[in-house]
Amino acid sequence: MTRTASAERNTKETKIKASINLDGSGKSDIKTGIGFLDHMLDLLTRHSGIDMSVFCDGDLFVDGHHTTEDIGIVIGKMLAEALGEKRGINRYGFASIPMDEALATCSLDISGRAFLVLKADFGGEYVGEFATELVEEFFRAVAFNAGLTLHINCEYGANDHHKIEAMFKAFARALRIAISVDEKFKDEIPSTKGVL
Repeated sequence: MTRTASAERNTKETKIKASINLDGSGKSDIKTGIGFLDHMLDLLTRHSGIDMSVFCDGDLFVDGHHTTEDIGIVIGKMLAEALGEKRGINRYGFASIPMDEALATCSLDISGRAFLVLKADFGGEYVGEFATELVEEFFRAVAFNAGLTLHINCEYGANDHHKIEAMFKAFARALRIAISVDEKFKDEIPSTKGVL
């Protein structure tokens, strides 16, 4: 079974072309127009083991909101498509990741029931050209389009770059666990309902 997906999304605000391979080796080809977001998506692929390409031409003359949210939408939809019926997956994932003085945790359930709880306090409005408020917009877009129940907390930290990086890495590692196939149950859907 090939767990891949590709997508194109063209609006008046963004033009996006992307692809993923859930069973890749963490290779990335990312060009969003926002350097810090490129960095976060690069490490998301590396630590999740997902191969991902994302090319976005967005209205950055306005700000980074449309670009960030729309990329989250596309990634979420591709995750849902690539997972298919979700047979054999672990379904749940958890990670706690330190980044120097910052600590972030992520718990997720590939449940088909979209929900986001994100708790983080940032000291500044921007990291580079990336608005810190867009962290929540990105993860909400991914969760609601992939059908994830997603809880991400930055427990503490002083440096906003470290906090956000720890959050993306925690998400990546939790996702890596959740999408992995358990050979013992590879033909089963991990739900007593029989469907996710």
